[in-house]
Amino acid sequence: MKLPRKFFEPLAIGAPTPLREPPVKVERMIHFIPPHNDKVRARAGELAQQVDVLLGNLEDAVPLDSKEAARQGFIAMAKAHEFGTTGLWVRINALNSPWMLDDVMQIVGEVGTKLDVIMLPKVEGAWDIHYLDQLLAQLEARHHIEKPILIHAILETAEGVKNVDSIAAASPRMHGMSLGPADLAASRGMKTTRVGGGHPDYKVLADSAEANAPRQSFQQDLWHYTIARMVDACMANGIKAFYGPFGDFSDPQACEAQFRNAFLMGCVGAWSLHPSQVGIAKQVFSPDPAEVAFAKRILEAMPDGSGAVMIDGKMQDDATWKQARVIVDLARQVSKKDPDFAKIYNI
Repeated sequence: MKLPRKFFEPLAIGAPTPLREPPVKVERMIHFIPPHNDKVRARAGELAQQVDVLLGNLEDAVPLDSKEAARQGFIAMAKAHEFGTTGLWVRINALNSPWMLDDVMQIVGEVGTKLDVIMLPKVEGAWDIHYLDQLLAQLEARHHIEKPILIHAILETAEGVKNVDSIAAASPRMHGMSLGPADLAASRGMKTTRVGGGHPDYKVLADSAEANAPRQSFQQDLWHYTIARMVDACMANGIKAFYGPFGDFSDPQACEAQFRNAFLMGCVGAWSLHPSQVGIAKQVFSPDPAEVAFAKRILEAMPDGSGAVMIDGKMQDDATWKQARVIVDLARQVSKKDPDFAKIYNI
């Protein structure tokens, strides 16, 4: 085990000092694009103005014969555009793939100064993070990169869920985690082919007063347990939790419901795989204006967070003051990123 005093030391001579706190950024949606697609890549500059994070996807959904084209496409895209306050991320191939090493070495070598986060798929334990952490430090030193490149883990195997706490605490380079429901479903042996969202057969039945009478059923959330575990691990270690993909682009209502469940449970954003999901994520992961207005009233009534007050017949104390701070702090961050929400929140 690494000694606490060495936790924030660089892992290579000449590498930048690890961050003690992750950057404060609004990251309501991580928008995936296929860098091997010339038409989509050409719109990167336009997309960067519409999303909080733009991610070049090199892993799933990229055909095997397009892996190298996707890597080179991402490098070309990064060189061709300035992304401003929009985060530039890349999802590399898995550690056991034949493309992963070249993904990291070529991308960091060519555009490491522009890259904010590497998303690492199928993370199963802290050892996966340690390997990429050391490799990144060596490459940062070699290429004179002054800002640490962060790591975002995808939680998509049963072993990863079991080790979620140690993964979250593995490195000061950790940015956060995303739930990967499709691969996780396969790893667990779950009986669903859906990518995220609920399932009509995962339900409970209401009691019936009469034998054989029709009974109401209520669909349940397949991902509630895993999201809760992930959020606890992330928040305990000062990193961010994200919901991952919602695969049914034809059902915006279900997408919004799944995103909102994750938001209420503590996730700060979700993946957008289609342009139609960008607006959904932007709306869901920005706090409700009425909630912001009420939270502001709590903070104004209890400036130092002590004591108790009554507002609209409801008691507010130090616990609700902390909840109000979470909402107002997020509203302030969103206001700095998004002028439209700044007008609504009036902060």
